[in-house]
Amino acid sequence: METVIKMYTDGGSRGNPGPAGIGVWIETLDKKYGECIGEATNNVAEYAALIYGLKKLKQLLGKGKTRQFAIECYLDSELAVKQLNHEYKIKEEYIQKNFIEIWNLMIEFKSVIFKHIPREQNKIADSLVNEALDAREKQGSLL
Repeated sequence: METVIKMYTDGGSRGNPGPAGIGVWIETLDKKYGECIGEATNNVAEYAALIYGLKKLKQLLGKGKTRQFAIECYLDSELAVKQLNHEYKIKEEYIQKNFIEIWNLMIEFKSVIFKHIPREQNKIADSLVNEALDAREKQGSLL
């Protein structure tokens, strides 16, 4: 029986482009991460969250052990999921670079699949994005 790890990711930008953040909830391991990534678009933030999550999984699972795990990635960005599943072409060069980075990370695992979910099913990752952005705004107003 293969071990499946469920990971929920979200990225968001206030202003699109604007201050952006990412949220990653690795449900199977009960790990949560949220942070600001600077100025970006929503789409760039979605990809950044996925890259962060896959890198974090690699770190958490340990070198050489990642091939034992199948990763299910849940995103509320239909565009990103369709791009990652080869249903839509990626025209923007900066998104192509993110796609290649994700593809290279995928090789480390037994399998990686991308599933689109409604926003309501991605509340934890979404809240991590907003917490990171709210903290940044609060910190900025204190300076």
